[in-house]
Amino acid sequence: MHKGSCLCGAVKIEVEGKLSAVEGCHCSQCRKWTGHYLASTEVSRSALKIQGADGVAWFQSSEKVRRGFCSTCGASLFFDPVDKEKHDWIGIAMGAFDKPTGTEMALHIFVAEKGDYYEITDGLPQNEY
Repeated sequence: MHKGSCLCGAVKIEVEGKLSAVEGCHCSQCRKWTGHYLASTEVSRSALKIQGADGVAWFQSSEKVRRGFCSTCGASLFFDPVDKEKHDWIGIAMGAFDKPTGTEMALHIFVAEKGDYYEITDGLPQNEY
């Protein structure tokens, strides 16, 4: 069981089972949403329990995805594909989890849009988009 919360604790999460390897998304939307880039894991919707779900605000950032954040403290929490029949998962920001997570970074995506103020030097695969 993996547990975590937003910054203020109004939204708490529990995930049953192992967390998937972490993706770092450097797209311009994730950078603006998080203040840097989004490190997230994908979990089955059925494995996620949210306490304080009424405190999650949603922003429809594209026709395909909505992003969830705490309506009190603003913490970035969820990356949720709209087409639930096609995607039985939801992305969760790694910063929301308490340690230990038992997972690690696996790759970087949308590196063509990364910020110009940093380099990716960890040796992991980098997908342009």
